[in-house]
Amino acid sequence: MGRCTNKGCNQDFDPENNPEGSCTFHPGAPVFHEGLKSWSCCQDVNKPVLDFDDFMKITVRRSFHTAQAPKPETPKPVSNATVSVVENKAGQETYITSVPAAIPITISTPATPPPPLEEKEEEDDLSVDVPVGTACRHKGCGKTFISSEVSRLGEGEEAVCIYHPKQPIFHEGSKGYLCCRRRVLEFEEFLKIEGCKRGKHLFAPKDKPSNQEEEHVTCRIDHYQTPTEIHVSVFAKQADRDRSAVKIASNEIAFDLVLPGPKRFRRSIELFGPIDPEASSYKYYGTKVELILRKADNRSWAVLEKTDRTLPISFTFGVGGRTGTIGAKELILDDQNATRART
Repeated sequence: MGRCTNKGCNQDFDPENNPEGSCTFHPGAPVFHEGLKSWSCCQDVNKPVLDFDDFMKITVRRSFHTAQAPKPETPKPVSNATVSVVENKAGQETYITSVPAAIPITISTPATPPPPLEEKEEEDDLSVDVPVGTACRHKGCGKTFISSEVSRLGEGEEAVCIYHPKQPIFHEGSKGYLCCRRRVLEFEEFLKIEGCKRGKHLFAPKDKPSNQEEEHVTCRIDHYQTPTEIHVSVFAKQADRDRSAVKIASNEIAFDLVLPGPKRFRRSIELFGPIDPEASSYKYYGTKVELILRKADNRSWAVLEKTDRTLPISFTFGVGGRTGTIGAKELILDDQNATRART
C-alpha cells in the first residue's frame, strides 16, 4: 500500500488496483484568507468555506493515484536591477547595471495560542453498520473501513487509528494542529503531519447524551433576490448537518436545525411566491445555512414570507445596504402589482 501525494487526496491506495478516476485532487494550491479556505484552481467553481472538513471535501479533478513527490512550482525570476547611462569625456555612453542591496527580513515565529478547554472526544457507535470504503472521521488518519472484524474489533494495524484529536490551526502562514507543537509552512507538509494520539477509528459517532432539556431558539434570517432566484441565509452557527433537516416545497420552506447547547431551531415559512423545488438547493456552512430558491415565475418579491398586508411595490434586486445592486434593471410585476402600479 502507498499513500497518494496528489494535493487534496492523501489516501492510501494499492498500486496494483489503481483505475483511472480513482483519485480526486487539486492541481492548484490551497488559499487561506481571513478564515476562508479554498483552492486556487477552482475558486470560480467552488465557493470558499469556513470549516476545514468542508474544505477537505472539495474535489475538482479525477485521475490515477500516485506516490511520486509533487513537482515544485518554479517561481518566475524577478529582477530589481536598475540600468544607468554614464557618458565619458569622449562622448561615449556606457550602460551600468546595478542591483540594490538586499533588505534583511526578520521572520517572527507566531506565538502558540493557549490550549482550549478540554472536550470529550466522540466515540464510535459499534452498533451502526458502516459501508465498506467509509473514511475514518479522525483528522490525520486517512484509513477506510474494511470490515468490523478488521477495522473495529481487530488488533492489527488496520484497527489502530493514529490521529489528531484537536482542530487544525492556520496562523500567518503557519499550519498545524492545536494538539501538536509542530508547525509547517507548506500545505502538503501539513497533510503529512503524523497524528499525535493512538486509539480507535471513528466511522459512526455516537449520539451525544443530553442531561439538559432542549432549548428552542430563534435564528436570524436574511434574504435578497435576483430576477430568477431568492437567496436565503439562516444564521444558525454550527448546525449539525447529520441530524438537521431542511425541506423545500413549491410554496414553503421548513427548518429543523440541531445546534450546540443543546439548542434547536424550528420554523416553517410560507413563501411570498411559488418556487421550483427541484431547481432549488441548500448548503450548510460553519456559521449559517444558505438556500438558493429558483422562482417559478419572474415576479418581484416584496418580502420572503407571504402576508395579507398591503405592501409597497419597491424592492431592490441584489444585496441591500451601501454595496450597490445587481440583477435586473427594472422590476417585473405580477398582475396584481402591475394593476396597482398603473393606478
